[in-house]
Amino acid sequence: MSDNKPIRIKTISDFHKLRGLPGPKHPQISVINFEDMTEPSKVGKQILLFDFYMISVKRDMDHKYRYGQNDYDFDEGVMFCMAPHQVLSVIREEQGKNPSGWMLMIHPDFLWNTALSASIKRYEFFDYSVNEALFLSEDEEQKMQQIIANIKQEYQGNIDQFSQNIIISQLETLFNYSERFYQRQFITRKKASHQFLEKLENFLSDYFEGKNIIENGLPTVQLLSEKLNMSPQYMRGLLKSLTGQTTQQIIHEKLIEKAKEKLSTTELTISEIAYELGFEHPQSFNKLFKAKTNFSPLEFRNSFN
Repeated sequence: MSDNKPIRIKTISDFHKLRGLPGPKHPQISVINFEDMTEPSKVGKQILLFDFYMISVKRDMDHKYRYGQNDYDFDEGVMFCMAPHQVLSVIREEQGKNPSGWMLMIHPDFLWNTALSASIKRYEFFDYSVNEALFLSEDEEQKMQQIIANIKQEYQGNIDQFSQNIIISQLETLFNYSERFYQRQFITRKKASHQFLEKLENFLSDYFEGKNIIENGLPTVQLLSEKLNMSPQYMRGLLKSLTGQTTQQIIHEKLIEKAKEKLSTTELTISEIAYELGFEHPQSFNKLFKAKTNFSPLEFRNSFN
């Protein structure tokens, strides 16, 4: 594909056809191995739009993925998750490597009338993958592989009234382990975490010092996520893991820090300080400052006299 027109893949059967695979054993859930594909992505660029959930572990791929705002290489064992209606760009420069790994596809209709249909939305790693895939240890990958084997064995067998519940249970186990492994990744990647917090601190400091705050108002969660190249959900999870605070709490903390500085070192009025910190109305500034410090801005200023 060279025209960059997205290929919409509505069904799991459509994906099997696209990659030269036999039809799926079950129309709404399927596990495939990358080495079985007879029609891998072509040299060049393909843009794919899936109508179903996709979870995969990839290695030795001779192409890059662009998902959200980042590019990914898959030379190592990496777990990658997508939710329905998300766009994936596949860029393949040459044919050479023999890819390995697996892909699990789940159509939303398979989850219909189960608790997982609603609870799947709380698994934030479907958004995390916009910015960070999951690097699995050997033991973790084996754990995932065993669950995938159980799912495959169940839907390839004789389908009966228990099949869906058994597979749903296995999916919940898979997602819960994924959540555990993502939290481990947050904790162990200290250097990247330090760099993230440093970038966040620098951006907020520059923003509160500059004129943008007067023109554009207080920084929003969406603005921070865009500037730091990560989804709001991923940023929230990362900050919660590193600091115990939400993104909004971090913004307010920096705001109060700057407010205290202006109240104690300048002769600006409360209204002028509120305006310089992005508030349209001084009352809103007073209310937030009081809530965060138990003092009104004037009470805080008078404590220095």
